[in-house]
Amino acid sequence: MFEMTALTHASKPAFYDELRGQLGALLSGETDPIANAANMAALLFNTMPEINWAGFYFLQSENELVLGPFQGLPACVRIAVGKGVCGAAVERGMSVVVEDVNAFPGHIACDAASRAELVVPLARNGGVFGVLDIDSPKVGRFDADDQAGVEALAAIYIASSDWSD
Repeated sequence: MFEMTALTHASKPAFYDELRGQLGALLSGETDPIANAANMAALLFNTMPEINWAGFYFLQSENELVLGPFQGLPACVRIAVGKGVCGAAVERGMSVVVEDVNAFPGHIACDAASRAELVVPLARNGGVFGVLDIDSPKVGRFDADDQAGVEALAAIYIASSDWSD
C-alpha cells in the first residue's frame, strides 16, 4: 500500500527529487493511463504548496483537448488546441509557465481564483497526446525549478503507463 509522506524541503529541486520518488512508488506496477493520471493528480494536489488545481487534458482529436482526471474545482471540459494556456502548450509542443494568467492573451478562466499556471505537454512517439495542468491562486507561483520538476514527473507518468490501444 502506498503511503504519502509530507514533503518539507528547503529547496524546490530537493522537493521535486522526493516527489519523483513518491510518484514512482505510487505508479509502480500499475500501467493504466487513466488510473495513473488520477493518482498523480491527487498526489500533486495534496503535496504541492499553493496550488488550487492539478490535472490532465487529453487530445480527443487533433483540434481539441478533453478534461481528464483532476483535483480541484470543476473545470472546463473542452479546450481547443491553440486556445488558453493548455491549448498553447499543445500547439507549441513545449511547457508554458504563466506568471499572471490575467496577462496571458486568450486565457480561459475555469476557476476565477487561479492566477498562475504551469502546463506541461505529454508526448510519446513524437506527438503530443495531452497536457498536465497545474494552477495556483498566487501570481508568480511557478518558476524554472517548477517547470523542470513537473516535466520530470510527467516523464514518469508517461513511462509508467501502457499506451497500447
